[in-house]
Amino acid sequence: MITLKVDGPVAEVVLDAPDKLNALSLDAVGELDAAYAEAEASGVRALVLRGEGRAFCAGRDIAGVDPATDDVAGYLGAVEALMRRMAAFPAPTFAAVQGACLGVGLGLAIATDVVYVAETAKVGSPFANLGAMLDSGGHALLYERLGAHRALDLIYTGDLLSGAEAVAAGLFSRSMPTGELLEFTRERAARAAAGPTQAFLASKRLIDRLRDERLWRVVAEENRGQAELRGTADYREGFAAFQAKRKPDFTGS
Repeated sequence: MITLKVDGPVAEVVLDAPDKLNALSLDAVGELDAAYAEAEASGVRALVLRGEGRAFCAGRDIAGVDPATDDVAGYLGAVEALMRRMAAFPAPTFAAVQGACLGVGLGLAIATDVVYVAETAKVGSPFANLGAMLDSGGHALLYERLGAHRALDLIYTGDLLSGAEAVAAGLFSRSMPTGELLEFTRERAARAAAGPTQAFLASKRLIDRLRDERLWRVVAEENRGQAELRGTADYREGFAAFQAKRKPDFTGS
């Protein structure tokens, strides 16, 4: 599911479940956390995160999850711990995002220093179809970059932004054709690894302090809210509809 490759000063962490659009189960979240720990221990000077196949990460893997017994708080707690490890990684980090970047996948991007996206990537909040709420820091990103009105528009409608639109809106750094994405990201990571990484880390720590108070407070509130929503009929209906590949019938309860 998760692979780690170290090539000289650069580590490459790969989400490798293309048949699931790299959606993450709780076990996969643990594997990803372990991959970052191993990369940190190797002393690399830059890191690339990417997804295999046609998606970066479509979010949580809810195949087979029973919403009646789902430990969503435990899952999101593990995601928060992973995001904190990613954000604190002691070297410049880069993500190459193609296809779906949703839910937890969006959280992985939020926790990465620099994000390059394919022009046709899909970014946003699909939770309107699940009876659940956006999580993994998504509220902080959308509100900070888009403002309240557009953030809530995306949340209420479930509409997704293309990679090009996401960059134009200031969510991420650059967009480009899918075929150029990985080579470009690898080149930028290699350039950073050959640069003054201690100076880069000083800037990274400063940026982290500027954003962290809001980000982690929002993540904690999202986790509490998602756990509360687990008890609603719409949450159960959203999961059942997704698993059955049908349109949900929400009642507002």
